[in-house]
Amino acid sequence: MNKVLVSGKVEGIVLKSSDPINFLGTVNKKTGIISDKNHDLFEKPVKNTILLFPSGIGSSVGAYTIYSIKSNDAAPLAMVCQKADLTVATGCALANIPLIIINEEEFASIKNGMKLSFDTESSNQIHYQ
Repeated sequence: MNKVLVSGKVEGIVLKSSDPINFLGTVNKKTGIISDKNHDLFEKPVKNTILLFPSGIGSSVGAYTIYSIKSNDAAPLAMVCQKADLTVATGCALANIPLIIINEEEFASIKNGMKLSFDTESSNQIHYQ
């Protein structure tokens, strides 16, 4: 069973990371491009993706980075992770970006580039192909 922290209806392509994301230090708030050379998504834009990652890390100021990338039209359509920290949950709530928590097994089954959709109003199921 998935846990919905911020509801919404989304369809898009998965951008998957095996690394946690520190939004304050990893994502350019103007462009939404991953700017940390040590991150597995280095130089990839998060804009209009369903961003799948294990968890958020780092400063609570990262919530404002999430809000900023949304304000700059550079945000993901939704975020899906295994563990939501306060930064990611707060940032998604402020920016109205859907956020779903999934278990390790489902995380492993979703691949980068997959098409994914969900509508938290009608069900907690994630559909992918």
